Amino acid sequence: MSSEATVFLVDDDEAVRHALTIYLENVNLDVESFDSAEQFLDNINEDTRGVLVLDQRMDGMSGLDLQKVLNERSIVLPIVFITGHGDVATSVRAMKAGAVDFIEKPFRNEQLLNSVRNTLQREQQVHGIQAARSETCKKYESLTQREQEVMKYVVRGMANSKLAEKLGVSPRTIEVHRSRVMQKMQAASLPELVRMAEQMESTES
Repeated sequence: MSSEATVFLVDDDEAVRHALTIYLENVNLDVESFDSAEQFLDNINEDTRGVLVLDQRMDGMSGLDLQKVLNERSIVLPIVFITGHGDVATSVRAMKAGAVDFIEKPFRNEQLLNSVRNTLQREQQVHGIQAARSETCKKYESLTQREQEVMKYVVRGMANSKLAEKLGVSPRTIEVHRSRVMQKMQAASLPELVRMAEQMESTES
């Protein structure tokens, strides 16, 4: 079975868990189900990725309480709430705390599936961007201090002759440093190098 990502399903209603697990697995999603918030917390950590489909009202720890614990532990996991006891105040509270959707029971399976897939798609895009930024930063760290200095001015559009004058070296030396920067950063062109620099700036901000 080809899997897009993991769906973590937390609901104390066994019939609901069973039905939703079968449905989601039939559309090629990996599903891990839990009968309580406490059981779920025992099986995840800060590196857990996917989407959490969470019942709002359960015996023991409620869905909102679980959301609060996840936020306190800095576990970033998008939450789609499902509930048979929804009200405006509760849904607003959940969304303000970071939930991506709040679906009232009874609902069509397709409605939940659309929410889950949209959420997973956004998460995959964000993860891809973060991975690219991390890779760019690793390349930048491989540069010498002088190469980093050269890159800083090159991406600002400073000509080799002006940069050589500023750093007190020959234009030929700047050409060598610039070539090494392009090689180590694996940039095929100056515009690509500029995009990499902007990528790192967005990470710092």
